[in-house]
Amino acid sequence: MNESSLFSIFLGACLINNFVLAYFLGICPFLGVSAKVETASRMGAAVTFVMLVASACGYAINSLLTALGVPFLRLIAFIVVIASTVQLVEMFVRKTSPALFQALGIFLPLITTNCAILGVVLFQTNRGYGFVEALVFAVGAGVGFTLALVLMAGIREKLELAQAPDLVQGAAVTLIIAGILSLTFMGFAGLAS
Repeated sequence: MNESSLFSIFLGACLINNFVLAYFLGICPFLGVSAKVETASRMGAAVTFVMLVASACGYAINSLLTALGVPFLRLIAFIVVIASTVQLVEMFVRKTSPALFQALGIFLPLITTNCAILGVVLFQTNRGYGFVEALVFAVGAGVGFTLALVLMAGIREKLELAQAPDLVQGAAVTLIIAGILSLTFMGFAGLAS
């Protein structure tokens, strides 16, 4: 494993195959928490941390279950690890930043069901990444997730100041912006070749 392959794994997870804008995983927090940049960046940091822990634990669990000859238990074990990690993050945020805990609301516990986190663990397992590659992949996916959230939040904050027709207020303009962001990230697909 060399640095260029690690960089390509990071770049691929962050931009080229962005979990939100290319795979459409993690759409619930993407649409729900992306109203303010500050909240979006903190949610992105929490998701990145959970992805990193889930990735490290997922690698160890996959190795253990494969050695025991019971790889069919992977999915259940991955879900348990993700749920446990989210509970730890939720308790930490509640103690350290009650305002952030209130701002994130229901979306913080919903990290448990965020399919982007499960996707990271399943993709790294299916691709046969080693431990360091899995961690780089998780960090790249987390940075890409945070980037998508912050971009969306920045645009939505700017739109609050704009005069938009009543027809495209609220959810309509949010979905239009998400579609345009997704199209722009599809342009990064050319970097893969």
